[in-house]
Amino acid sequence: MLSFALGIGTQNRQGDWLEVYYPAPLHTPEQTLVDTVRSTLGAPEGNVAVSFLPEHCESLAEALSHAGSDAQADIARAMADSRRPLVAVFLEEDRAPESVPEVYLKLHLLSHRLVKPHGIKLDGMFGLLKNIAWSSEGAIDIEELGDRRLKARLEGRALSVDCVDKFPKMTDYVVPKGVRIADTARVRLGAHLGEGTTVMHEGFCNFNAGTEGPGMVEGRISAGVVLGKGSDLGGGASTMGTLSGGGNIVIGTGENCLIGANAGIGIPLGDRCTVEAGLYITAGAKVAVLDDHGELVDTVAARQLAGQNDLLFLRNSQTGRLECRTNKSAIALNDALHAHN
Repeated sequence: MLSFALGIGTQNRQGDWLEVYYPAPLHTPEQTLVDTVRSTLGAPEGNVAVSFLPEHCESLAEALSHAGSDAQADIARAMADSRRPLVAVFLEEDRAPESVPEVYLKLHLLSHRLVKPHGIKLDGMFGLLKNIAWSSEGAIDIEELGDRRLKARLEGRALSVDCVDKFPKMTDYVVPKGVRIADTARVRLGAHLGEGTTVMHEGFCNFNAGTEGPGMVEGRISAGVVLGKGSDLGGGASTMGTLSGGGNIVIGTGENCLIGANAGIGIPLGDRCTVEAGLYITAGAKVAVLDDHGELVDTVAARQLAGQNDLLFLRNSQTGRLECRTNKSAIALNDALHAHN
């Protein structure tokens, strides 16, 4: 069993799910618990999302208690007072999601650090998610926004729309332990931020991407990209994700790497690599590889250096040539800067 969760969400007037919040999703739950909930709710086998009513919560809570899960039982009891739609999601195996509740459960698993980026199938998810107005009154279907705004005004309220997107911000659903996020709107649900990560005001992290932590993020982590332990992404720097031209190549860094301000990578880096400020490395860029004495060894496409350790990429200020040298100085993180106590 991959996952199970009890959730509370939002639907539009047609009964379509817009979003779902899972207070405590379970990864690889005990089969006894899963069987108990399936029996209580009459849920079929396989991957399925089952809606249930608040009046079912007490019997569900009792069943969960008997199955030895007091935490899930407490959630079920709390849901008895819900005025929002309730759902139980069972993911028997990892396959492409078939419903909005399944998508949201998988995004929760990523942000709760229960699975790592690329560790769960998200194929076809964009076709399942609606473009939503994320507002001061929650998720609103775009087609219903005009009526909701008028209703709010007539009742003396000003409905504020923070953004229009298929994804909400992560911190409205999950706040991982030991992270700092200066502007929460810049981290999407489904981001995986390792403990000790700091995302500064201009930093951004997409879904199915993130950091192992600790590390400083002042640039853009695109979808599918993961920064290794102790790696920093400088101000204005970016990474080429699988949705922005990188194709199926998994871009990211190893441990203790530094991508300088306004720099970027279109190839994966190994450990202890540095990219100088302002330099964007694309896979096809021609790179002059130099030895320890600064002598030219070979000229190769950057993709041929992908994943190698201890490399320093820079632009020769006199010739404009893109060069790669051995990076002899390890990047040492500032412990005080990355402290989260």
